[in-house]
Amino acid sequence: MHNKVVYRTMKALHGLGLPVLRFNFRGTGRSQGLHDAGHGEQDDVRAALDWLEQEFHRPILFAGFSFGANVGMRVCCGDPRVHGLIALGLPVVTQGRRYSYGYLSTCSQPKLFISGDHDPYGPVAEVEALVAAAPEPKQMVWIADADHFFVGKLDQVQAAIVHWVKHNFLADNR
Repeated sequence: MHNKVVYRTMKALHGLGLPVLRFNFRGTGRSQGLHDAGHGEQDDVRAALDWLEQEFHRPILFAGFSFGANVGMRVCCGDPRVHGLIALGLPVVTQGRRYSYGYLSTCSQPKLFISGDHDPYGPVAEVEALVAAAPEPKQMVWIADADHFFVGKLDQVQAAIVHWVKHNFLADNR
């Protein structure tokens, strides 16, 4: 929740006048519960969606970074409350664990993928293959010379988010 990528994503969305909810998954920071390898964390995302719907009664844009992108996209793809998805630093393989994204082939909401071309957890060829398998609408933004945490490149990440949201979701393109 306090990661620089998550923070800058929040700033981009909030700067466009959108309500933003950042939260820690179970067992992270001061949150209760124990890490559940992505299973129970899906319930955390569902609870966040329920709260956002109840609190704001507005279409939801999901944005997640790394593990959060993996878990959140799995939950949000196909959820009618979620009108768009942003995946930052989508992991494909980390510390011997391989992530699967078969569900993306039926994910019809608009999708923005942002990755660094030097991300060891999201090799370019593998990320390109999974994005290619996802239906339109979709956009892939590669940040040149960026690692998994987009060190020194967060302005580019924030600009890509703002551009995509304005183009796809804000009628007046402010």
